[in-house]
Amino acid sequence: MFRTAEVGRRISKSDYKQREPLLSQELLDVQQALRSSGQFPVIIAFAGVDGGGKGELVNRLSKWMDPRWLVSRAYDEPSDEERERPEYWRFWRDLPPKGRIGLFLRSWYSQPLLDKVYKRIDMAEFDRRLDRIIAFENALADDGAVILKFWMHLSQDAQKQRLQSLEKDPLTRWKIKATSWEHWRMYDRFLETAEHTIMRTSNGKAPFTIVEGVDIYYRSLTVGAIIRDAIRKRLEDVELEDQLKATRLAGNGNGENPPPIPVPEIIPTSASPAVRTTVPSILSQLDMNQQMDKATFKEELKKYQAKLNLLHHEARARKISTILVFEGPDAAGKGGTIHRITGALEASNYQVLPFASPTDEERAHHYFWRFWRHLARGGRFTIFDRSWYGRVLVERVEGFATQAEWTRAYAEINDFEAQLIDHGIVLMKYWLHVTQEEQLARFKAREQTPHKRWKLTDEDWRNREKWPAYEQAVHDMVQNTSTRTAPWTLVEGNDKYFARIKVLKTLCKQLESRLAKASKG
Repeated sequence: MFRTAEVGRRISKSDYKQREPLLSQELLDVQQALRSSGQFPVIIAFAGVDGGGKGELVNRLSKWMDPRWLVSRAYDEPSDEERERPEYWRFWRDLPPKGRIGLFLRSWYSQPLLDKVYKRIDMAEFDRRLDRIIAFENALADDGAVILKFWMHLSQDAQKQRLQSLEKDPLTRWKIKATSWEHWRMYDRFLETAEHTIMRTSNGKAPFTIVEGVDIYYRSLTVGAIIRDAIRKRLEDVELEDQLKATRLAGNGNGENPPPIPVPEIIPTSASPAVRTTVPSILSQLDMNQQMDKATFKEELKKYQAKLNLLHHEARARKISTILVFEGPDAAGKGGTIHRITGALEASNYQVLPFASPTDEERAHHYFWRFWRHLARGGRFTIFDRSWYGRVLVERVEGFATQAEWTRAYAEINDFEAQLIDHGIVLMKYWLHVTQEEQLARFKAREQTPHKRWKLTDEDWRNREKWPAYEQAVHDMVQNTSTRTAPWTLVEGNDKYFARIKVLKTLCKQLESRLAKASKG
């Protein structure tokens, strides 16, 4: 695999000086066109042997292009703050928005590769971590990102000469790290691991390019030209897609979108016999008549809030984080239930994050970016009042996401939640459900209560008309994302007392289980 990158490719200094100004101008031009388009980000990862010129390349690209619109990141050992979150938190946090270019050194490839070379993990675990990289890159590419990866290569002899040259010059000696010569002695092991990495992770969505790193002029012009051509190609593709879309809309008449793809009808949980169909949903199987009297509720509330408080303190001491996800129809009681949970917690140890339509900043990133960036440090509670499930619920039903986007979101969601659980986070997902009749009663009560009237909007009434479509979306959501390690808890919410205690009880049970597991080591 690496033999073709050891043939001694070079470009003379005079040739470089002649070609460099044109390439620099072309890169600046495509960077500005990318900014103007604002339709996709460009993510560039540099990897390779020590002394291969990765850092010099990033510096040169920053010189050729406008550095104000570049995101440059290099990762060392995780900080304490980073260790308290899942591994990919720091990568998601630093992703460039649409219209900008991100340059990444020692990225998501670095630690898995080093762990395998140093035999801290076996091949099965290495492949599992490469699979996570593939899922990460696929999610970004499917959302439109251009992903380019460069392996800067040197033969072992060339690497030795490069390290000796850097070490000899007092002005470049600082570039030699404590591990540089150790890595050189492990050259064959690095190369074997790198070859496996590239073979597993290089694909049409996120290709790896092996670049010979001996000559600074050759590697600079080669990498710069590849970046230029990739951005140009995507800009041309986007322009063509826009033209085709405009043609389809014009052919549709009045510029309207084509009708949505129909979904199978299901039995609404409270439909009249006249409109019932033959396909039941998971929600139609719930016993919505479950109740709890007020006296029992007060007693149980006091009991489980006290229990949750004790569990919360123990989890904080062990730096075990908890993430709660609340979804459900309008007026299902999410806010009241969340209030009963936070009443048992210290204010400094939790955050409640309500999510509605994304901001302009959030729209400029992959839809998961706004959730990754809010993951808290170890030992905290994070409560999502609506969440990443919006992609397969409201965005699906309202047509804000294409069918391709919301169908692939199931796998992306499962991968995200697997990363949370692998990190040791307690994840609980609640669907609080009410029947249409109960929702209507609550809407009317809100209309008549001045301090609650603000909660009721025209959109709430409009959403009622799409009840069957939302119920189908919930059915599919549970079917595709209720996994063994991250199951959905469906809460019968017609009676608020019953619903709130069910949530508190299941939360305490899960925290107890996680803490018991931690105690066993």
